[in-house]
Amino acid sequence: MDGKEAQSLKICVVTGIPPLNLLVFRFVQVLEPIVDELVLITGNYPEKDVFSSKIKLINIIKAQSRKQSLLVEIPKFALRQLRMAYHLAKNMSQARIVIFFLEGGTLLLPMLVARLAHKKTIIVVTYSASQIARQVNQGSKAQLLLPVVMSLIERLNYQLAQKLVVYSPNIVSCLGLEKYRNKILLTHEYFLDFDKFNVQKQLNDRDNLVGYIGRISEEKGVMNFVKAIPEILKERNEVKFLVGGHGRLIDEIEKYLSQQNLNDKVKLMGWIPHDELSNYLNELKLLVIPSYTETGPYIAFEAGACGTPILGTPVGLMSDVIKDGQTGFIMKDNSPECIARNIIRALEHPNLEEIAQNARGLMESDFTYEKAVERYRKILENI
Repeated sequence: MDGKEAQSLKICVVTGIPPLNLLVFRFVQVLEPIVDELVLITGNYPEKDVFSSKIKLINIIKAQSRKQSLLVEIPKFALRQLRMAYHLAKNMSQARIVIFFLEGGTLLLPMLVARLAHKKTIIVVTYSASQIARQVNQGSKAQLLLPVVMSLIERLNYQLAQKLVVYSPNIVSCLGLEKYRNKILLTHEYFLDFDKFNVQKQLNDRDNLVGYIGRISEEKGVMNFVKAIPEILKERNEVKFLVGGHGRLIDEIEKYLSQQNLNDKVKLMGWIPHDELSNYLNELKLLVIPSYTETGPYIAFEAGACGTPILGTPVGLMSDVIKDGQTGFIMKDNSPECIARNIIRALEHPNLEEIAQNARGLMESDFTYEKAVERYRKILENI
């Protein structure tokens, strides 16, 4: 692509996540200096002036409701895709590329519209909706059927897309994407605000506080983290714990903590606003990310920037960025026994402060905004 074409690059971004969340906002931030015009079709986002004039924001979902039965969710899902497909058809005439981001693998109707219009199509494969459905939907035949249907839709979408952007080789393997290797591009759009996420409190000055911060749901493995606490306290009774976030498992966690008489050892923070996140990360001696599946996760890299050691499962970018005993800790699985064993290992590591410093240096070198923009500039210039 020559300079003239680059100046007139117009794209559409379609995302199935309502409301427009921080990941979508950052993704658009990365694309903004590269493109001339961008149409963003997404969920409800009240701040209309959050983007520059070159970004056209189209909200197709008026409100986010609580999770309901499949008989209600499936028609809503189909209606949402119809709305996305309609607005995409209406607004993509001048666009050369359509990018599907977050839930991109399940947005079949918008994908068909884009391909019928002969647009270049990219799916940013952040996670597998079918894999998550297998973990959270158990019981009825309808619930067991959902992951199968979603898997078929994902595979069809991967076939239709001209390029798949995948964050790491680890995700290619975990999601079984080897058959699409000829269309896979390895990169990510992650960047950090180092003015906000930095070391405010040295690691040696922090109490032995171990935390989990994120969504309180099955795929995050947070219940396993909570069940690991009694085993940890048998050897390290001085350790205290923090759980930040909200989600469907919060009642179950509260019940478990009461049954195990752990309320004085575990503080449930509820949802932590992003503007306050750095303050909490700077109090932790260790952040635990026991997820079954992940994209990044962002919280790991924000913790690294705050000088907070990370213990996680080898999912998403974790095993590509976090090297055990060098820039953090990786555990084999997220069973409560494995989590407990590895938390004790991390807290007793003789070079824990050095590991935290290594992670901070890695974030400063690889997770800048400029590098994120350059990674995506190369992708869009070569499709």
